[in-house]
Amino acid sequence: MDYKNASLPIANRVRDLLDRMTEAEKIGQLIQPFGWKSYIKQADGTVILTEEFKLLAASGGVGSLYGTLRADPWTEVTLENGLSPEDGAAAVNMIQQYAIQESRLGIPILFGEECSHGHMAIGATVFPVPLNVGSTWNPELYQEMCRAVAAETRAQGGAATYSPVLDITRDPRWGRTEETFGEDPYLTGELAVAAMKGLQGESLDSPDSIMATLKHFAGYGASEGGRNGAPAHIGLRELHEVDLYPFRKAVEAGACSIMPAYNEIDGVPCTSNRYLLEEVLRGEWGFDGFVITDCGAIDMLENGHNTAATGEEAAAAAVQAGVDMEMSGGMFRKHLAEALNQGIVSTEELDLAVSRVLAMKFRLGLFERPFADPKRAKEVIGKTEHKNLARRVAEESIILLKNEGGTLPLSANTGTVAVIGPNADAPYNQLGDYTSPQPEGKVVTVLEGIRNSIGTERKRVMYAPGSRIREDSREGFALALETAAAADVTVLVLGGSSARDFGGGAIDLRTGASLVTDHVWSDMECGEGIDRSSLHLLGAQTELFREIRKLGKPLVVVYINGRPVTEPEIDQQADAILEAWYPGQEGGNAVAAILFGEVNPSGRLPLTLPKDVGQLPLNYHSRRTRGKRYLEGDLSPQYPFGFGLSYTQFEYSSLRIEPEVIGPDEEALVYITVTNSGRVPGMEVAQLYLTDLAASVTRPEKSLRGFRKVHLQPGESRELTFPLNREHLELVGLDLRRVVEDGEFVVSVGSHSAKTISGRLAVRTKEVQ
Repeated sequence: MDYKNASLPIANRVRDLLDRMTEAEKIGQLIQPFGWKSYIKQADGTVILTEEFKLLAASGGVGSLYGTLRADPWTEVTLENGLSPEDGAAAVNMIQQYAIQESRLGIPILFGEECSHGHMAIGATVFPVPLNVGSTWNPELYQEMCRAVAAETRAQGGAATYSPVLDITRDPRWGRTEETFGEDPYLTGELAVAAMKGLQGESLDSPDSIMATLKHFAGYGASEGGRNGAPAHIGLRELHEVDLYPFRKAVEAGACSIMPAYNEIDGVPCTSNRYLLEEVLRGEWGFDGFVITDCGAIDMLENGHNTAATGEEAAAAAVQAGVDMEMSGGMFRKHLAEALNQGIVSTEELDLAVSRVLAMKFRLGLFERPFADPKRAKEVIGKTEHKNLARRVAEESIILLKNEGGTLPLSANTGTVAVIGPNADAPYNQLGDYTSPQPEGKVVTVLEGIRNSIGTERKRVMYAPGSRIREDSREGFALALETAAAADVTVLVLGGSSARDFGGGAIDLRTGASLVTDHVWSDMECGEGIDRSSLHLLGAQTELFREIRKLGKPLVVVYINGRPVTEPEIDQQADAILEAWYPGQEGGNAVAAILFGEVNPSGRLPLTLPKDVGQLPLNYHSRRTRGKRYLEGDLSPQYPFGFGLSYTQFEYSSLRIEPEVIGPDEEALVYITVTNSGRVPGMEVAQLYLTDLAASVTRPEKSLRGFRKVHLQPGESRELTFPLNREHLELVGLDLRRVVEDGEFVVSVGSHSAKTISGRLAVRTKEVQ
């Protein structure tokens, strides 16, 4: 059998296997049922396969499994009934072995897992969320993180991840803002390339590599009103320049899989959008991987978008648009055979989709090495090096937004510290959505991190929850005010939560003690499907701040949240503000390291933070014609894109551009000197922006086109070099093709989008006389 001969070209092996398959076996390869339903962990700890899975697998009806090791309230997999890293790998092997041995052709299963910020399985390292990654402005660090995630996932048999999320956030009220790298296509594109290098490695069949799936293609972050899955009202030019840009960069870097978005663009659902999936993705970009839907997306064509009258029409529309596999698998299983029978899907279209799936299985090495190594899973997953890496990512992502009078860093000799707020000691609230259940003690909260930094003596570090995230109750105020009044400084930890209902975690606001109660509180105000109409803090949090402020003691606010907060009162009156987003399992140690100066903050905003939601959408790269103000106020942000303070100061000087005039296919180099003019070491993110002064189509006011994160000692200067070439200068022209036009550009370099020094560059297509 040629398909089992590893020495033959993949195309030959695919053709041989395809010729041997029945129609039912082909359809089976396009179906991805829920993996956690394929096995049961019995009371004695042993694992058995379900009869439903056995029946499907034996008939060749399972090409892939989704979330086999996923653990969360949706899957109902808990710490008690879930599997350890070693047992998880053994269970995946059992599933794989049954599929290979009992099916007619022995085609291995592709195991796809959720790994947005760590493998969503019990025991895996929980890294900071992608919004934190965007705030690091450090692609090399993210690549290292992705290598760790890939190693942990592949060690348990997972060969594919449904990440990275490359959506561009237009409206941060959107609940999935935390899953993105922010509002900028260039920054997102650079991180997308880092993800491809980190997740897929040098070779897909490596034991440390997994197949990346880019999502959500496309315009998902441009939804109407920031509502999840709502229509995207964007033109093709903006779609190409902004939303598609990071996807193209990832495809050029070797991305192997892509997932269409739930939303529609100009009336066409992305799941059935042939222009996106065939003309652009495969035709223009040369993508040679396979396309998998989001869960339930084909069903939405019939029941939601209503662009198909029947299940058969929905399945046919997806296949003909370029979809190769269905996550959840229900519509293909029920309707694809009948669609073939009716002639609305051809055998050639079916074979093309199946061949793409099979080719990827060969590239992943699943036919030669289908099994995981449970011993290696035990050694790799959650290891100390990965925990330390999670802390590094968190440290580099935390943004110092305000530091009045040098309030921070706090001295290690600070007398007493009051740690107050609903997110001060709430482990799940600092992890973000798409997180598995965690054992007690694994997640370091801000309270624990501060105690780790300055000692566990309770008289020195005092705690009170004060309030809950979403409840208006003030019953915790008395203890919080008493605690703050007795302290020398207060660290007030506010924000939001994307924590699903993992159970437990109830706190008596009056005493701060754990509470045994039948009442279930949900802090969740962010995450998938949890969109907001405002960006204010919920519950009694702002009032809690107001009452503590009245005490007149130094007050540091730390935000733990998945989207920006607009609270002008806090911006004006807090002595210092840290934005930590969802910093992961080591987040508490990272926040404490920033607070006490063990680490100099180097996070920079990947989003523009508005003063009020009435300014939305508010992105730094808006068009010049956006207008200047409303009756009640202007469009200036509370904090501009790229902003972030440090415990030292950086100065920019000696900007020069060589040459100052180039042709469209030539390159100029931009030189800038950055100096640490302060007293402590620190990391600065030098940012380069371009402004196209005149063009055939309207252009953004400015666009990020380069950045560099550098570490400088006090008094140290370093000259940085940025290239500017076709990739940086091109625009999408009147014919929707990328082109470099004659013109003048302002080149600006500085510490953020609103603080730069500038020079000029000219592009000439004709010889300069």
